[in-house]
Amino acid sequence: MNALDIEIGNKSLTCTVRPHLGGAVLKLIFRGKPVLRPVDAHLIDSSRQAANFALIPYSNRIANATLRWLGTSHRLTINNANEPHSIHGVGWQQPWSVQEWGEEFLLLSYEHLANECWPFDFIASQALSISENELHHTLSITNKSRQAAPVGLGWHPYFVKREDTSVSFKANGIWLMGEDRLPTKLGSSKGLDQSCTDLTVDHCFENWSGCARLADKELSVTVRSNLNRLVVYTNPKMDSVAIEPVSHVNNAINMGSQIGVNPEELGIKVLLPEESFTAQMTISVEEQQIR
Repeated sequence: MNALDIEIGNKSLTCTVRPHLGGAVLKLIFRGKPVLRPVDAHLIDSSRQAANFALIPYSNRIANATLRWLGTSHRLTINNANEPHSIHGVGWQQPWSVQEWGEEFLLLSYEHLANECWPFDFIASQALSISENELHHTLSITNKSRQAAPVGLGWHPYFVKREDTSVSFKANGIWLMGEDRLPTKLGSSKGLDQSCTDLTVDHCFENWSGCARLADKELSVTVRSNLNRLVVYTNPKMDSVAIEPVSHVNNAINMGSQIGVNPEELGIKVLLPEESFTAQMTISVEEQQIR
């Protein structure tokens, strides 16, 4: 483990975090078994390679790295070299500061000053705590600008995909995507309940139940969140399944104006100066019972 990594946990569940690398989670281990995808802590140089990272102040993509807000276009930094969009906010590319650290608790903070990556000031915090067989993760943002600012929150955890892993959750819609990986329209969906072996998906599900389950012969993992949209990403070549609770539809800020819908209806939170928004996610882990 890197000298700058921090481990919290108990005898059953441990979580390793690298604050200076986007506050990313490197490992989540339950009784010796990885819950999130294993990463080589010595080789990792981006939180995109980590097991989980926070999405702040927006999730997924902003089309063509151009934010359109209150009649003004803001050109953003392209932060994923192989595509023209801005992706996953700014927090994943910045160091976070340790504010509190205990055996089963870690509090991180990050202060952002308006720049070409994001044109609004904000402060953010991540609180991670372990309780028995659960990791609790709270993410908060406060608008420090002098004007109303659009924000979104979420997480990008990659869960281990074993040979017999299945995924299940309920939803009432799915955002279909174009070749540019941006949503085009809302389709019908009841969620997923199937094996991950041959599953190919990279979509945002609307109004999910707030509870998703991954199960295989070794572990049963439950993801819960107060955020009412869920991005799921995997394909047969991947050894992981991304189960991402998020607050808003992909490209929601720009798409709202394009289709004549208030971005708030697509999940964007509009924060006045000094207003805050908080999200929670809990990952619960159990060993499968041998019969």
